[in-house]
Amino acid sequence: MSGGTPVGGGFMRQRHSQGYTSGSDDLEDDACSRASPQSPSSLQQKTRRRWVEITENVLWIASAVFIIYYGDRHSNFIVILWHDDRIRRIPLYLGMVGVGLNIIFFLYTSMLAWNIRKSGEKWDFPSTSALPFFTFIGVVSFFLFSFALWPIWSFLALPLVFSLFMAGMVLVPYLIFGTLRPQPNVLRID
Repeated sequence: MSGGTPVGGGFMRQRHSQGYTSGSDDLEDDACSRASPQSPSSLQQKTRRRWVEITENVLWIASAVFIIYYGDRHSNFIVILWHDDRIRRIPLYLGMVGVGLNIIFFLYTSMLAWNIRKSGEKWDFPSTSALPFFTFIGVVSFFLFSFALWPIWSFLALPLVFSLFMAGMVLVPYLIFGTLRPQPNVLRID
């Protein structure tokens, strides 16, 4: 071993000090610090990941617009929901109640999270024990919607409802009200 700090009759290498440089006798020290030529840079990966996310979001929104605009080829989705007698109304209304309960729960927990983050308290929700219940309500609502729309679209009701759900999930972050956006951390002297 070459170089190092004298310790009790021998030398100990200082691998983590700023003054240590690797010599030609120890090739493993700087093997991790060299970038491999085959992997793209992190900036390219982030850009590629961002474009993939944007493309996925546009596809979900385009599929939802297609479903709402074209409906069953004779009239749009809203008119079908409002006037078509083939739809089973009780499961449709129960599914809407379930979705409404989930929206209220998510708004409540997001407001609670915003207040906790704002005050610097610990992220400990009393409502986390209710998450399995509201997940169950969401799954039941999905199947109720599918059952209600089955007479019109048959097996296509499942991807139809799922596409509308995913488009809603993609649009929710863009619909945040200005009062819910986090405020910059600015020190005030009042």
